[in-house]
Amino acid sequence: MSDTLVAVKPARLLHFRPYFPPSSSPLYPLCSFLKSDTSSSCFCNVSIRTTGGLRKVLPISATAWSELEEPSSIELVQITCEQQFDEVLAEAEKRKESIIILWMANWCRKCIYLKPKLEKLAAEYYPRVQFYCIDVNLVPQSLVNRAGVIKMPTIQLWSNSKIQGEVIGDHTAWLVIEDIKRMIDNEEA
Repeated sequence: MSDTLVAVKPARLLHFRPYFPPSSSPLYPLCSFLKSDTSSSCFCNVSIRTTGGLRKVLPISATAWSELEEPSSIELVQITCEQQFDEVLAEAEKRKESIIILWMANWCRKCIYLKPKLEKLAAEYYPRVQFYCIDVNLVPQSLVNRAGVIKMPTIQLWSNSKIQGEVIGDHTAWLVIEDIKRMIDNEEA
């Protein structure tokens, strides 16, 4: 029961640390809760493990969110075309939110190593800042040029459909993450 549990939300994969209800709960110790959305009208799942080791998943109302933990990592949403990129920017501008975009390549070892660390960082800033990734080999070169990306990995902070900050990930991953945190915190201040 100590494994990380996974819940699927539209366009996002959320990983949660297991939550075990207090011993006063009638489900204790056979269940763990998964949070799939933060709206009050949504449903989540209760994953109940029976004594035989079988798992049964039941929907429950979202009113139980107050005791749940935040996600431990959030899969970065892949942007695959210029139209999707423009839609993401427009939606973020409408919500008055900033977004982080990881420009990467599937052959880039630093990009591959950095991506899971950014997924954990995405959970830390969820839902204030949304995180996306773009594989430069899968999108038109005009999009890469439009963003001014020349090295991989490049992490950009976008707000109001403009680049507000950029970190080139050519040094140790923990330093890159610290630079990204500083960039986000400066934007929010």
